[in-house]
Amino acid sequence: MTNNDLRVTDKTRLIRAPERASYDRKLAYEIIDSTPMCHVSYVIDGDPYITPTFQWRQGDDIYWHGSSASRFLRNAAGANVALNVMLFDGLVLARSAYHSSANFRSVTVFGRAVQLEGDEKLAALQQFVDVLTPGRWETLRPMNDQEIKATTVLSMPIDEASVKLRTGGPIDDDEDYELPIWAGVIPVAQTAGEFAPDERNLPGIDVPDHVRRFNLG
Repeated sequence: MTNNDLRVTDKTRLIRAPERASYDRKLAYEIIDSTPMCHVSYVIDGDPYITPTFQWRQGDDIYWHGSSASRFLRNAAGANVALNVMLFDGLVLARSAYHSSANFRSVTVFGRAVQLEGDEKLAALQQFVDVLTPGRWETLRPMNDQEIKATTVLSMPIDEASVKLRTGGPIDDDEDYELPIWAGVIPVAQTAGEFAPDERNLPGIDVPDHVRRFNLG
């Protein structure tokens, strides 16, 4: 294992379709950095739960946050969790329902969630805002003590993790290529739409550069 590899364990080793697995750290980080959305799974009193939330990465750690009143966050802190980030890249239409599939990129991280406190928590929240919209934090009203107290931030190292991905077109049975059925890929991508300004914006306030960048190109 090199420094660029993620740790392979019984949790991260792909048994089904192992050719779609990767343990390359750089690839995992590219996927994580491509979308803020993730799902975190955890156990409360022996029952499994899964919660969607926003995530962000700094260095070799992944972070997520929510309300301090959240049962999810209270139970995840100090516990083992699994966190998944997925990008849906397209529908793969084969000549049979069985071989139809999807193109995707996915990272699953396993580890113990650590709760951040004090200056470390505030710094992580600033990172979160600036990862989503670089430069916005400095334009905002500072968080007050009650807001900071009401927010929980958790993190864990990106170490025990694996990437699973599928690319390319359909793979049909040989005899099915003779069938008069269209097959191929419908690409899917997430893009920013038109801005919807708050109707209570003060007059004369222009759209800031850190918002405009979402529609560049």
